[in-house]
Amino acid sequence: MQTNPAFFTQRPKGAKQNQTTFFAPLRFCVKTLAVMLLLSGIARAQDPVETIKIDSDLVDLKVSVLGFPTNSPPPLLEPKDFVVLEDGIPQEITFFQAADTPFDLVLLLDLSGSNSKNLKMIRNSAKRFVDAARDIDRIALVTFTDQPALYSSFSLDRKKLKKAIDDMDEAIGGTNFWDSMDYVLRDLIPQGSGPRRSAIVVMTDGIDNALPDVPGIGSSITFARLLERVRTSETIVFPIYLDTEEENVKRFHVPRAAYALAREQLGQIANVCGTPMYRASRLSDLDTVYGQVVRDLSTVYSIGYQPTNKDLDGKWRAVEVHLANRSDIYARTKRGYYAKSRT
Repeated sequence: MQTNPAFFTQRPKGAKQNQTTFFAPLRFCVKTLAVMLLLSGIARAQDPVETIKIDSDLVDLKVSVLGFPTNSPPPLLEPKDFVVLEDGIPQEITFFQAADTPFDLVLLLDLSGSNSKNLKMIRNSAKRFVDAARDIDRIALVTFTDQPALYSSFSLDRKKLKKAIDDMDEAIGGTNFWDSMDYVLRDLIPQGSGPRRSAIVVMTDGIDNALPDVPGIGSSITFARLLERVRTSETIVFPIYLDTEEENVKRFHVPRAAYALAREQLGQIANVCGTPMYRASRLSDLDTVYGQVVRDLSTVYSIGYQPTNKDLDGKWRAVEVHLANRSDIYARTKRGYYAKSRT
């Protein structure tokens, strides 16, 4: 789905329209890179969703490990703990490094009519996320009803972020959840390899007006397409289910089957990301979420290997990273890269 420049809804109290931030490299770096490419003869191909940069013959993966218990510090893993596959063939790890890494976190908040009584809790919980993040972590704030609204692009300014949270409008309107998630993944989060990891914390009841028997037009993108985008993205999604079922079955006549399907879909998003699906009916339910998100995203492993497939055919190479003998935690990285071409 192509994002419409007029996709943002007008917000009277501070939301910003269509102010996605783009980050350009320094001019010096561009010149240096151009010289390097000219001398080495390296030609890179870039997939619009998922790419991995190759320096010489080394494939460099940035790997996040999710799911460590919150009651103990996560252990640092070693090369022997990882299994790297390219097109299903095991690869030998030749470079390995672990480092604390800053991340970009998007708070994606459902302010549709079905969440009208949760606005105070949503505001307070968003502020707790701001407080929980480290000083080096950037946060962006997006709300959605039938359209997304950007209240703050990525910022380190905690005071500014909390002011933006206070400026969030009253919860009104329909729910285009899938389109709003698609917008964040495609247009808000910077694309391409970089030092920062990215994540979305979405608080929603999961109801999209596109669900069967739910009144309203709903999202343009299908859930199947959205799930595939999440699956092939480096961005990690942490869904928080806000339970509005009892009230809105009566108030808006939303069928219970729609709520069951919405929970199932949020579970699928969590599953492909290797994250839990949190449930919240009160603010205290979210107390365990903040530290877990920071822990899961903070440590990133750089894993390099020289592909056994030496063909310079420019074709796509599918990459998988698994943890050896561990089923309780998950590794997340990009899904592949285009090989260099002879031309």
